[in-house]
Amino acid sequence: MTRPHASTSPAPRSHSNLGYILLISLVAAFGGFLFGYDTAVVSGAIGFLTRYFDLSAELTGWAASSLLVGCMAGAMVAGPLGDRIGRKRSLILCAVLFAGSSIASALPQTLGVFAWSRFAGGIAIGAASMLSPLYIAEVSPERIRGTLVSLYQLAIVVGILVVFFVNLQIQRLGDGAWNTEVGWRWMFASLALPSVLFGLFLWAVPESPRWLMKMGLRDEARSVLERISGQAGAAREVRQIEEALRREEGRWSELFTSGYRRALIVGTVMAMFSQFSGINAIMYFAPEIFRSAGSARDAAFVQTVTVGVVNLAFTFVAIWLVDRAGRRPLLIAGTGAQVVSLFSVGLMLDRADHGLLLLLSILAFVAAFACSTGPITWIVISEIFPTKLRGRAMSVAVVVLWFCDFLVTQTFPMLRESIGPANTFWVYAFCSVMSTIFIVAMVPETRGRTLEEIEAGWRERG
Repeated sequence: MTRPHASTSPAPRSHSNLGYILLISLVAAFGGFLFGYDTAVVSGAIGFLTRYFDLSAELTGWAASSLLVGCMAGAMVAGPLGDRIGRKRSLILCAVLFAGSSIASALPQTLGVFAWSRFAGGIAIGAASMLSPLYIAEVSPERIRGTLVSLYQLAIVVGILVVFFVNLQIQRLGDGAWNTEVGWRWMFASLALPSVLFGLFLWAVPESPRWLMKMGLRDEARSVLERISGQAGAAREVRQIEEALRREEGRWSELFTSGYRRALIVGTVMAMFSQFSGINAIMYFAPEIFRSAGSARDAAFVQTVTVGVVNLAFTFVAIWLVDRAGRRPLLIAGTGAQVVSLFSVGLMLDRADHGLLLLLSILAFVAAFACSTGPITWIVISEIFPTKLRGRAMSVAVVVLWFCDFLVTQTFPMLRESIGPANTFWVYAFCSVMSTIFIVAMVPETRGRTLEEIEAGWRERG
């Protein structure tokens, strides 16, 4: 396949203030921590919620997926909002919404009020899921951009692991009746403190220099770039950004021109397949999967924490390799491993082998996803779109991601009840096969290229 390439050779590397870049990237990535925490908190609560509200399989799916409808809405508004008021201020608004929705989700007496509270939290997650990696990509030097954007995925899996552990400790505070009445409420309320901290941390980070340039604030942008890359690096990047902005018109129609259309296809289809792998069927329903396989309540929560630990450990593998091995090799190897492990999960469920082999198969799938599809999807969709359209174009890809996440979460309880758990995981295995084929055919290697060089490659291809 032909890969996007720049018409000029990359400029020499300049000195970068890596400590400062790492600090502001970690603050932005904290939005990923809240993303992971808030999406996965339902895994510990869903069984108790089902009993508290006396839910059918369809309504159980809705209790888990109502958040994801909000995520779609948040991703839709985040692009235009981030383009209008900036990445930083938009993320501060997300922090406020995270805190409010976490308290609201802990108080309801009806499923309807609970769903609306989760919907509000979903808006924050959807917006942050677009804005945080976008901000990191726009402040990162090209040689370590993949590593730094991977911090966002790392923050997601840290959030997932932390909430798995918090859920485990909360459910140990009482018996089943207490958890059904009270325990799940504390699970949702526990997000409030980190949400407030995120908002406070954001005041200390600068605005994205590429957004500042787009808004005509050249001096402010140069000041930020000098702190990031030094004077020589800032001068080079200012020239590159100005050249890229001169070539862009910033209209939606540009995304559908022959060059950029391919970028839009790559971003949206990668987002779709990342969710159709079934990863969130495990992340949102893990304790219920283990309990239905014969584990006691506490053991099921402990096994779920193990899933979170493996998820975290293999995300570090992705961070270590993504700027060494490249995006494509990791994606191809990882999706291939997903196929094998998902088929094995289905086989264990089909044979009613609910012991160690089932747990190992699930852990193998989580490991494969964590070191490939999970982080690299976010990296690629934060890299491949033109500067003037990056916010809006990334919104399209992220909306597709959340819509597919919603479909998987809403349908998992129904599929498990109708076609059986084994067939359900074989469906996810087939989706990973299709993902591998798409990556081989369509996804370019972006390692080591500046955002402007990637953009120039799409334009020349068109």
